[in-house]
Amino acid sequence: MNLGLGMAAIGRLHYINVRTNTVAKSDVNELKANGFKVLDEAYNLGVRYFDTAPGYGLAEDLLIEWLTTKNDKSIKVATKWGYTYTANFDKNATVHEVKEHSISKLKEQWQVSKKLLPFLTTYQIHSATLETGVLENESVLNELAYLKSEFNLKMGISTTGENQVEVIKKALDVVVEGKSLFDTFQSTYNILDQSILSIADTLKQEGKKLILKETLANGRIFRNSNYPKYADFYNVLESLSKKYGVGVDAIALQFCAKTIPESMVLSGASTVTQLQENLKVGLFVLTEDELNQLKSFEVKPTWYWNERKELQWN
Repeated sequence: MNLGLGMAAIGRLHYINVRTNTVAKSDVNELKANGFKVLDEAYNLGVRYFDTAPGYGLAEDLLIEWLTTKNDKSIKVATKWGYTYTANFDKNATVHEVKEHSISKLKEQWQVSKKLLPFLTTYQIHSATLETGVLENESVLNELAYLKSEFNLKMGISTTGENQVEVIKKALDVVVEGKSLFDTFQSTYNILDQSILSIADTLKQEGKKLILKETLANGRIFRNSNYPKYADFYNVLESLSKKYGVGVDAIALQFCAKTIPESMVLSGASTVTQLQENLKVGLFVLTEDELNQLKSFEVKPTWYWNERKELQWN
């Protein structure tokens, strides 16, 4: 099973999550100290894939600094461009990040991201959408093709929203100088939103890689009185959790890994304890019947993303 560490919740004080009080940090110094602890623990437990971005607060700089202590060629790093973190670690900020898919933003953020070399293996458009026109922007696409060739990178996109499959299909058609540009697709996938399952086989056949994010549905897999409609879902998750002696997070992570084999599954852990619980995913094996039972809790993408829009930055 390929399990990586996504750093979205490590590098900033807030992230979209229904679970509050899960991160033991209150200022930038604590944030940084906690981040190093999580990175060290992930490495010690065998994680070798790390996913970051400039939009994740200090996460990219944190990883750049942490990698100076490593001389391990098995480490693989992915980062992104297109989002700028704007909250400045202010808990009361109303705008946490700003999206900009321009050629100038690409070149600006690459100047920092390239410091991740030689560990950097994957470079992605952060939250590619049809609306920004980034998948039709020739100057951006040509620059990405240059970076891909010059630095031997896998080039990818991350997706979000109810039309993820449509965006992936659009990206699959992007060709620069006769070659398909994108190799990886980092998309939201979990028990509730299984929409990209419909394109998983196509991507595999074309030699593309899926990287699965938001695998815990921003905390919605944990029992929450605000979601009475998920009562049966919670009962099944907790029953499996008890049966296998792991948390519901490990159940959810294994669901992702088993239903889209050969994908990279990202843990979004923000503390050492969360990471340790996530990594229990390898201690058991869900049966086909159990996987099918979990599959039955899929909701329509429109419902899922409308619900996600209502989540707060915690």
